[in-house]
This record gives sequence, C-alpha cells and structure tokens, in this order.
Amino acid sequence: MIVQWRKSSCSGGADDEHCVELGRLAPGAGIGVRDSKDPDGGHLTLTSTQFADLLTRIKHTPSA
Repeated sequence: MIVQWRKSSCSGGADDEHCVELGRLAPGAGIGVRDSKDPDGGHLTLTSTQFADLLTRIKHTPSA
C-alpha cells in the first residue's frame, strides 16, 4: 500500500521550518507522522487512539 502523505494545515513558520505530514498507513496499522522536509527519514506510527490523544493535548497546550 502506498501512503498518501498530507501536509498539516498548521505547518509553516519562518522558512517553513515546522512541517508535519500525516498519512493513514495500511488498514489497522495506524497513522504515520513525519517531517515533510525529510520524507525519507522515517515516521512515527501512532494508533488512532494515540493520535486522538495527541491532538487533544496539542489543542489544550498553551503556545510558547
């Protein structure tokens, strides 16, 4: 299965230094998260529950 990576709409910053891509992995394998500037550098694999928890934490964490 070929993963279709999508760049986060929240990615960006000066010189685009904060670039995150997400991709749904094979059925039941979870969600991949990777640095779009280094697509061959591997990815973090999260279950759907872990990904939902991550989003909740991000939304409730004050930005620096």
